[in-house]
Amino acid sequence: MRTEKPGTWHVGVIGGSGIADGVELDDAQEIEVASPFGEPSGPVTTGHIGDVRFTFIARHGAGHRIPPSSVNFRANIDVLKRCGVTDLLALSAIGSLREEFAPGHFVAVDQFIDRTSARASSFFGPGLVAHVSLADPVCPRLAGFAAEAARGAGATVHDSGCYVAIEGPQFSTRAESLLYRQWGADVIGMTAMPEARLAREAELPYAMLAMVTDYDCWREDEAGVEAAEVFAVMAANATRARSAVKGLAALLPQVREPSPIDHALEHSMATAPAARDPRLVAMLDAVAGRVLRPTGD
Repeated sequence: MRTEKPGTWHVGVIGGSGIADGVELDDAQEIEVASPFGEPSGPVTTGHIGDVRFTFIARHGAGHRIPPSSVNFRANIDVLKRCGVTDLLALSAIGSLREEFAPGHFVAVDQFIDRTSARASSFFGPGLVAHVSLADPVCPRLAGFAAEAARGAGATVHDSGCYVAIEGPQFSTRAESLLYRQWGADVIGMTAMPEARLAREAELPYAMLAMVTDYDCWREDEAGVEAAEVFAVMAANATRARSAVKGLAALLPQVREPSPIDHALEHSMATAPAARDPRLVAMLDAVAGRVLRPTGD
């Protein structure tokens, strides 16, 4: 497991399989990293943009072969943690639930409603119980830099938005879309959860820069969402997303000051040390080793 020097930025990026290819990393390497939580979506690509190390993983694998419900979110986060990532930027396509969030716009998501039901949502479980705070699931520092970088790339950016995560792979019904609007959700997608939850358990400050591809089907006088429409807007926005990642490297302060999220597990362990499952403790060496190792290690 790689550990960065204190004060050093190492940004993990979870996004489309083509994002890393267009960013032009210095000293780029593609590396297979194993996880005790199963197969990640694919290898990581790591390298530098200026003085900042970036490590990319394609959420849906090469060629977008993995559907949302089959993404191994735990393995992806675990692998990035093993690579020494200090902060995590997620890039994602979303549908809009608000007129003002138009296709082509970017949203720095800051809240989530989780409607997923078939995904492993925690690294912890029987034999090792932990409860992290998720009241504010996004790192405001990283989200602010990401939003500024997207603006620098020419995008229209909304600085906040509530994302409702659905199981998929189907798009929502009109009744569901209207309900989510009543709940106060602004955008809709299929991949932010449990990704954001797991990032917090791994003590990784997380931000999501989401790209609006369509209006969800709440507009009753219009046709429903079609995948071809989504893919077309995603392709048009890919260049801007790559430019935003490169812009982020230039915006980050030279020294990374500590974040409270770096110690999210500090008082979260509920299981007494003597009662902890040794197998699960071993699996969590990267995610939670900082708080699970005996004093003095």
